[in-house]
Amino acid sequence: MNFALDVVESAPAERLALVELDRDGRRREWTFGQVADRSARLAGTFTSHNVRRRDVVLTLIGNRPEWVFTMVACFRIGAIALPCNEQLRANDLRRRIEVAHPKLIVADERNTSELGAARPDCPTLTIPDESLFASSQPAPAAELKPTDPCLITFTSGTTGEPRGVVHGQRYLPGQRLQAEHWLGARPGDLVWCTAASGWSKSARNVFIAPWLGGAAALLHDVRFDPAQRLDVLRTERVSVLCMAPTEYRLIAKRATLSPMPALRTLVAAGEALNPEVLLVFREGTGLDIRDGYGQTETGQLTGMPIGEPVRPGSMGRPLPGVNLEIEDGELVLQDPATDPTFFVARLDGAPAPSNEPWRTGDRVTEDEDGYLYFEGRNDDLIISSGYRIGPFEVESALVSHRAVAEAAVVAAPDEERGSVVRAVVVLRDGFAPTDDLATELQEHVKHRTAPYKYPRIVEFARELPKTASGKIRRAALRAGGTARAPLG
Repeated sequence: MNFALDVVESAPAERLALVELDRDGRRREWTFGQVADRSARLAGTFTSHNVRRRDVVLTLIGNRPEWVFTMVACFRIGAIALPCNEQLRANDLRRRIEVAHPKLIVADERNTSELGAARPDCPTLTIPDESLFASSQPAPAAELKPTDPCLITFTSGTTGEPRGVVHGQRYLPGQRLQAEHWLGARPGDLVWCTAASGWSKSARNVFIAPWLGGAAALLHDVRFDPAQRLDVLRTERVSVLCMAPTEYRLIAKRATLSPMPALRTLVAAGEALNPEVLLVFREGTGLDIRDGYGQTETGQLTGMPIGEPVRPGSMGRPLPGVNLEIEDGELVLQDPATDPTFFVARLDGAPAPSNEPWRTGDRVTEDEDGYLYFEGRNDDLIISSGYRIGPFEVESALVSHRAVAEAAVVAAPDEERGSVVRAVVVLRDGFAPTDDLATELQEHVKHRTAPYKYPRIVEFARELPKTASGKIRRAALRAGGTARAPLG
């Protein structure tokens, strides 16, 4: 098997593969023939730098075609791609370099200063540089096995230091399952997955899953702006939009939504979406956001089925054939062999537990029709006076208040109750942090959910600590202590 041959070179050469909107506002289209040629020539450049099968190539590139060409070049020769997010700082990069030992780095010129501070001890190729694609001897495609290493991704680090996960070549064609039953890309579609490179969702949904469905992929290499994002959706006539929940939340709060005739489906994964956000998008666009769930180690596991009514708050049902069960409130992949995108090893060499159940560490509930609802991480649950409180429900209540842009909820130690609910709130423009507002938010939560779940501690912050993929780092909030005394 070889993704570069089986998917990229097997597609009609004239078929649209990528639409590029660069940071300077320029637009360019790339066909599969062009992607095949440039990635093969880039692979030839890699081999001239002594990159061989199983060697690691680290990328530090934004959402631009050179990142896609680099990934496909690695897939072609059996090198292991390690995409890194551009938001990583020198210490983050150094840790990845020390554990992954890349043979080569391909970096955007705008990231060379930070990368230099990480002191890599291997060659670095910088883009843009047309000479990288000038090789007169494109590298031949390797014959690869399903379990041969293909891709390294790092866990989000929501509960500790990120850990490297190695996926096999099977991970690439394995995306067909979620592409068909959740993402929903069709031939002729333009798919926009906004995830930044380095996040596991970007590795599978920016271009791999769209191409498996016969669609083209949109690459937009600019910082997030709610109004601009809606403009691009309309102008480019995007058919399928895949965004992080944080992005959906911010658009719902800060932009005005309206129907877009070309837009057919909206999907999200990473964190559960608040019912208020789902309602805003349904009323504004006429479309429901279909949620899904997966982990860095497993890839996509569940999804709200295509063509079925969306159930607010649900992350859907298990993808067809994936053996998921709930044990003592925890979601468990009973048989990893039923998951076509299950990882093959840890970066430290420890093999994946392929012959035993995989415990996700995530607590879920299930309704009578088999739909799953995320409650929180095992270590995120708050036990206060004997009550078990999942942070998501309290966060949903908080962000439904007109003053709140974002909120995160964690446990705070309490001598009498064991723990109490502590909320860290980011306010919308025009609102000021006051004791009166904190009390108002407490009363608001009491009216939106069970009174025992209200935050006895309310703090205000300019921003929440997040991973590169946009997930809230609750571990950092717990470690940060309490900034103000309990209210109420």
